[in-house]
Amino acid sequence: MSLLKMIKKPNDLKNLTRVQLEALAEEIRGEIVSTCACTGGHVAPSLGVVELTLALYRVFDAERDKIIWDVGHQTYTQKLITGRAKRFKTLRTYQGISGFPKRSESKYDVFDTGHSSTSLSAATGFALARDFRGDNYKIVSVIGDGSLGAGMAFEALNHIGHLKKDIIVILNDNEHSIGESVGALSQYLTKVITTRTYNRFRDDLWKFLGRFPPYFRDRGRNLAKRIQEGLKGLYAPSIIFEELGFRYIGPLNGHKLGQLMDTLTRLKEVRGPWFVHVVTKKGKGYEHAEKCPEVFHGVGQYCVETGEVKKKSTSYTKVFGDTIVRLAKDNDKIVAISAGMTLGTGLKRFSQEIPERFFDVGITEQHAVTMAAALALDGYIPVCAIYSTFLQRAYDQVIHDVSLQNSPVIFAVDRAGLVGEDGPTHHGPFDLSYFSCVPNIVISAPKDGTELVALLKTAVLYRQGPFVIRYPRSSCALRDEDPEPLTIGKWETICKGKGLAIVATGSMVEQAEESLNILKKKRVRPTLVNARFIKPFDHELLDNIVKKHKTIVTIEENVSHGGLGSLISDYCNEQNARVRVRSIALPNTYIEHGARQILLRITRLNAEGIAKRIISLL
Repeated sequence: MSLLKMIKKPNDLKNLTRVQLEALAEEIRGEIVSTCACTGGHVAPSLGVVELTLALYRVFDAERDKIIWDVGHQTYTQKLITGRAKRFKTLRTYQGISGFPKRSESKYDVFDTGHSSTSLSAATGFALARDFRGDNYKIVSVIGDGSLGAGMAFEALNHIGHLKKDIIVILNDNEHSIGESVGALSQYLTKVITTRTYNRFRDDLWKFLGRFPPYFRDRGRNLAKRIQEGLKGLYAPSIIFEELGFRYIGPLNGHKLGQLMDTLTRLKEVRGPWFVHVVTKKGKGYEHAEKCPEVFHGVGQYCVETGEVKKKSTSYTKVFGDTIVRLAKDNDKIVAISAGMTLGTGLKRFSQEIPERFFDVGITEQHAVTMAAALALDGYIPVCAIYSTFLQRAYDQVIHDVSLQNSPVIFAVDRAGLVGEDGPTHHGPFDLSYFSCVPNIVISAPKDGTELVALLKTAVLYRQGPFVIRYPRSSCALRDEDPEPLTIGKWETICKGKGLAIVATGSMVEQAEESLNILKKKRVRPTLVNARFIKPFDHELLDNIVKKHKTIVTIEENVSHGGLGSLISDYCNEQNARVRVRSIALPNTYIEHGARQILLRITRLNAEGIAKRIISLL
């Protein structure tokens, strides 16, 4: 019988032997690999934490204790053991289970996460609430080595150490291996420093030394601390965490269930802030994911037997990646910057062919933007490629460090609009809104791959201030790989009509063009304009549209508030223009996960939906 079918809730793990748990781990790996081959997903990260997840939910009481996963792409095992195994085949599909923790989906999902580095701050808040209430449940935060490098994580570590709260932080380190000799010593010393006897002796010694006069007390405590740190410094990078107020143990082998459970069981009995260093292997148990962990970090559909990823048509991301390499080879001032998403943003080729001018700064979007601002002010052309939803984290830097100084940084804003299967934590429906109110900035959106190339050329030549190019996670046509640069702020009239003018931007131009055939059957023949620049926009062409049309309908893959429609409506009001302006945009709500085409349909931003909305307006 399948062991996984026996697990209805996390505490059912307590009924299994270690041998059964190890068998369950292999069964779970098979389930993750087979399901994600059909749905896509974060395969390598989830395969790396199977044993760690089982150990955590075996030792702690998931009905009371709070286990917080910092980045949701580690949680596939957690989903399988928390009552969602039967629905796991629906992972990341429309109306199926989410690929990330979601409080509305399960009570065991303690905190919604999609981005990184939030778990430690959340743990602090939960710990304060727990202690205010006089409760005593355990709080465990699992954070990856990449996420730990973000500033927010260190801010929280600093605060937790200061508060001395009872919180266990588990570092899931999947970048290093454990040497056997080091591992043996660390295992022994970990057992020692997590025992009640050791900790009672340590605390008693500290109190005993406190009875002496200040001179002898301080010297005694400093000597004891140096001896302790010196011993641990032989086998673990503990000092920084000890200085922040944590007790450090590890590194532990993250795939040895027995060692993990023994250590966590002892930790469960002691109090205070603890930092547990666990080393895991990304893609563990699936050969193709182990060999190519970056590819299988977030992967589309693939063949289980060969690991071959199903090829997709040309995407905006690929066009961007190929174009920026070509431009950089002709211009040694161009520098490419990624915030931990080299492959996802299309900069992998740049990193390989022009490594001296490529910088992956890790999950530190704020640092990336300010670094880019300084590079631009000193004569270079930094291209900062960051997902729309992740760039929100650096909004202060966009305003203060880039816009305020009029620094000519190029922002390649990938994943603008509806991302698809990754859902609301990764959709990018707000960037037009949060950029449009910022002074000294050019905002653009290509209708296809050719226009993306043209806009990149335009941005490289434009040195008067920041330049934003936003584009979706979608396929695109590439008719011409070497178009001419564009005139800043100029729109394109695709076809002329009467009575109604459709002003579409970016990805919505294609949908609007397709809607014309439907509108034609209803005897509606509108003018269609490609608003490839949102700021500044084409006042001359807009004035002409206002004179010749009664109604303007704007279409954008962004929320209506603060987007293209808002800008045009405000302009027409200022000009006292006698024209109706209506906006077709994403709803001002959080949209669930699902295939992009499905989401366009349910938000009525596909051709049929656009046509129906226009007809209803008329």
